Amino acid sequence: MADRILIALGGNMPTIQGPPAGTLRAALAMMPAFGIKVVAVAPFYRTPALASYIQPDYVNSVAIVEAADPPGALLEKLHRLEALFGRVRRDRWAPRPLDLDLLDFRGEVIAGTSPAGLAAGAGPLPLALPHPGISGRAFVLLPLQDVAPDWRHPVTGRSVGDLIAALAQREVRAIRRAEG
Repeated sequence: MADRILIALGGNMPTIQGPPAGTLRAALAMMPAFGIKVVAVAPFYRTPALASYIQPDYVNSVAIVEAADPPGALLEKLHRLEALFGRVRRDRWAPRPLDLDLLDFRGEVIAGTSPAGLAAGAGPLPLALPHPGISGRAFVLLPLQDVAPDWRHPVTGRSVGDLIAALAQREVRAIRRAEG
């Protein structure tokens, strides 16, 4: 279905809501106050951090949502929600209590205009759709397959299953369903 809005959720630092899974649940519960209706949520996964320095594992998921906002306004709301849970953007790969990424907005394609990786710096990146990292991240693709198994990449047309199959199997095996 091309009319879906997909959001990735993640975090690896505790908050007053408890461990990361509690923070993700609290953020999902708060979304309606921001005009975001949660339609479906994938199971939570425990994921090793991508950063080159030691930090706690992440808890990740993907949600299908509905919102009346255009993509840029929705992304701003997601950033405000992150800030309410203590997210401060200093180091791109630093541990964080909450990370909300707009993965796909009804199949729209918006070209990214910023550098990637470490060159991107610490602040929020300009909007790019679909999310530039979606194709190579098992921690996004596995929960995405759970909640939207028929999803296809809006640019390449590849299915979520094909994208998972293209990943290194060690990366896929490193991710496991989170308990609770």
